[in-house]
Amino acid sequence: MSEPLVLTLSCTDRPGITARVSSFLFERGGNILEAQQFNDRLSDAFFMRVEFDPGVSTRDAIRNEFAPLAAEYAMDWKLALRDRPRRVMLMVSKFDHCLADLLYRWRIGEMPMEPVAIVSNHPREAIEHTHLGDIPFHHFPISRDTKASQESQVRTVAEESGAELVVLARYMQILSDEQAAFFAGRCINIHHSFLPGFKGAKPYHQAYERGVKMIGASAHYVTTDLDEGPIIHQDAESIGHADTPDELVRKGRDIESRVLAEAVRLHLEERVLLNGQRTVVFKG
Repeated sequence: MSEPLVLTLSCTDRPGITARVSSFLFERGGNILEAQQFNDRLSDAFFMRVEFDPGVSTRDAIRNEFAPLAAEYAMDWKLALRDRPRRVMLMVSKFDHCLADLLYRWRIGEMPMEPVAIVSNHPREAIEHTHLGDIPFHHFPISRDTKASQESQVRTVAEESGAELVVLARYMQILSDEQAAFFAGRCINIHHSFLPGFKGAKPYHQAYERGVKMIGASAHYVTTDLDEGPIIHQDAESIGHADTPDELVRKGRDIESRVLAEAVRLHLEERVLLNGQRTVVFKG
């Protein structure tokens, strides 16, 4: 079998798109391994993701021959190698549980990524519990006066390392509008968004004081609207009256880690398509 490819596309919904795409692949000797589609009737948009074995055809040949069909339907589309690890830059502050989880999943072969850089506003010793190995580590301190220059350093690392995705693994700094725009569509953040009204410091302690019965987290793309980017994945967990603030923090760390990991996996596997301020997520 040839190296599998993934075709993702979105366009205005019209009759026959699925048939045209399937016939195109069949006529070139392709074998569909997995296919999912979604017709959004509210926005009149069509979304599709197809994994396939290209047979004797090459990726370049399929891309060139598919272009006229894509133009006919005004598609926003992408053709990617399914199994190629994507180059990822990870950003972290002092809380390293999400970073440690991502690196563990990568090391056991569960996360299809290649960590090319770790960036932190704290020195390496601040995350001493996490085994970083030989992944390049960059310590860029930040203050109100140095924010612009620090963000410029981050962009330089991203460009020089060829990072295709940036993951804010509990990076506790607000990106400027310029930085958010620079990483648009390729920067994922984790946020405790199942704690409505509990902004600022110690959200889990605030939740404890209010007696909430559920905590959770959301992973979303970063936009210029703080913590309001398109959501990729969410999860929640029930809590009880006997749970202390420390218990909430412990459970919160676990939720944040698994929600972020799933969102990153979905993105790396080309399973997330933007639909305005929302996302279409083809689970697999």
